[in-house]
Amino acid sequence: MIKIYKTNAENQTKKIKEIEKNSWIHLENPTTSEIQRISEYTNIDNKLFKKLLDKEEVARIETEGEVTLLVINYPYIKETGTKNKYRTLPLGILITENYIITLTLSHLSILDDFIHGKVSDFFVYKKTRFVIQLLFKIASEYLRCLRSISKEINNREQTLYHSTQNKELIDLLNIEKSLVYLITSLKSNDVVLERLSKGNNLTLFEEDLDLLEDAMIENKQGIEMANIYREILTSMTDTYATIISNNLNSIMKFLAGITIVFSIPTMIASFMGMNVPLGFLANNELSFLLISVIAIIVSIVVALILKRKNML
Repeated sequence: MIKIYKTNAENQTKKIKEIEKNSWIHLENPTTSEIQRISEYTNIDNKLFKKLLDKEEVARIETEGEVTLLVINYPYIKETGTKNKYRTLPLGILITENYIITLTLSHLSILDDFIHGKVSDFFVYKKTRFVIQLLFKIASEYLRCLRSISKEINNREQTLYHSTQNKELIDLLNIEKSLVYLITSLKSNDVVLERLSKGNNLTLFEEDLDLLEDAMIENKQGIEMANIYREILTSMTDTYATIISNNLNSIMKFLAGITIVFSIPTMIASFMGMNVPLGFLANNELSFLLISVIAIIVSIVVALILKRKNML
């Protein structure tokens, strides 16, 4: 899918039909023919576009001729049955003298903020500022995802107190896996931001330096948060694996105690059912009642003893 935008005379970002100078070309999961069309129109080698179609493409910034290529990773939720199963995908940004081109493999919601005028001081023709604003929004998106993961960890923590199943632990492991992806991508993005701050690949203007610094701070905060949550999650997983084991042991101990208590009436009935003389109980009309009372009393006594020994 190809979308083209440009800032008009009223400083509003509008969608246009044809590629113009100082326009923003956005490719979302493009086809080969769409890539070929943009490549021919902008005179950019289509190999650069094809590199960005790799889901495992690492974050980096480099200059090839008159084209500056910047790859940054952004978070997204993978469509699975597990909540908050975050992964990352590459966002490719190609900057030339006349165009700025973005390429994503899926819909990136933060781009809608630029399109609908929700980002202050955004102008398509200010390419360097656009890139920095985009990096800042992505860093903020990581923080939002991490806060969502934090809530999920807290919800799982409440469940684990009384759990005896592995499902909750598996959910924690899935969350930890998401954190690994986010941490790796955040660190890669941090390298790109550091290189960008040196001004070797893109010309930095004075008014953009503060925003770039904010983006770097947001990204570093994301790294710190992700590392903290990962450490908490690792500790929780180890601790609650022990708790689940203890909960299961408590249940088994309780079932063993109950089995002992309920086996007493059976034992007494078995003894009384033997083919031997039972004395006064043999012909007593209340013998069944007496045997039942004796069995109940003995069971209660045994249950109290087990209770005192913390077995019930």
